[in-house]
Parts: sequence; C-alpha cells; structure tokens
Amino acid sequence: MKNLKNALLLKQLYQLRQLGYKYTSATVYKEDEPDLSLPDTLEKLKVQAQQCHLCELSKSRSSVVFGEGSPQADIMFIGEAPGVTEDSMGKPFTGRSGELLTKMIENVLLIKREEVYITNIVKCRPPDNRVPTPTEAHTCYSFLLKQIELVKPKLIVTLGGTAYHYMTGDETGISKIRGTLHQQNGYTLIPTYHPSFLLRNPSAKKEVFEDLKKVKALMEQF
Repeated sequence: MKNLKNALLLKQLYQLRQLGYKYTSATVYKEDEPDLSLPDTLEKLKVQAQQCHLCELSKSRSSVVFGEGSPQADIMFIGEAPGVTEDSMGKPFTGRSGELLTKMIENVLLIKREEVYITNIVKCRPPDNRVPTPTEAHTCYSFLLKQIELVKPKLIVTLGGTAYHYMTGDETGISKIRGTLHQQNGYTLIPTYHPSFLLRNPSAKKEVFEDLKKVKALMEQF
C-alpha cells in the first residue's frame, strides 16, 4: 500500500512538471530553540525564581527566598539555605541568625546591612533545615551565578561550609579554611562561620571578628 501511494505521488509530480510547475526544495520544519537565558535584571530574575519548580524543594516551601540588598553592593554574603523564619517571611537571614549577621555587618564592617547583598546557595527551605542535596544546590546554582553577575561584588563572604563548598568546589572543612582569601571570577572570596553556628558556639565569634577585619581592610582598598 505504501509503495502504491508513493508511485501515485510520483506520477502526480510528473504531471505537474508537464503543466509547467517547477520543483522547489522543501524547507524542513525546525522547531524554535527555547530561550534558556536568564533575565538581565534582579527584579525579573526574582520573578523567574519565584516561579521555579525544578526541584523537590518547591513542593514544601512557603515562599522563595531570593535575596535582598543593594544591587550595586561591593560585598555579597552567601549562606546555605533559608530557615523556617526566612521561609515564612520570604527574606534571607531573619530571626536570631539574621540579627547576628546584621550586627556583624554594622558593628565590624561599619556599614548598613542595606549596603550589602545577601542571598543563599538555594532559594527554598530544605525540610527540617537539612543541608541541601547536590541536586538541589546545582539546580539553583544558575540563579546564584546570575545574581553575582548582575551585582558584580568585589568581595563574597561565604557563611558556613556548604556555601564555601558550592562556591569553590573545595571540600576542606570550614574550621581549616575560614579567613583565607580566594581569588576567582573577578572577586575575592572569604569563608567564615555561619551565624547559626555562632549562636551554638559563641566562642567562635572572635574568629569571625578576625575574618571580618580582613574584609574591612580589603574594603578600604576600594
């Protein structure tokens, strides 16, 4: 049956040519490639993040905690993930850990919290405040890289071992690596302890104070 159809089609083409029609090359249909580029403003990027359902965290979140602060900040703080308070309010580093981070910024760096930019590796709260899985972190990583690209910070302070690991690929423990300077992608990265760790281990505050003194010294070179 298929061969018969092909023969009849060929016969019709020959008849059309005898009538003066010319054969033309067929244009193969190509489906338009999807635009996978991310928006070029923080506002539009935030909207896209709020609509994200690419990983399991989107099923349990109350809100997407995108980030906040100055879009022209010289310093960016990157934590691990939102906690329960951040998830309910939609803002990074609220509650006790947020209060401590604010004191770290304002009392040591002597600038207002609004002058820095604050975000996390993942934008949705992991259940029970567990550490984000590699799949969750890598799925959300494109949003973080775009935030860095748009803000263009000169210094990035990673808060805790998870943030440091995903920003550098280095699995060295935070107690061994904190306070060290890393040059990459046009900015200086300095790892230190997460504020929630300091709430459980107040004696480590003096080490973070030393780390932030290095940040302050670099700020003075801007």
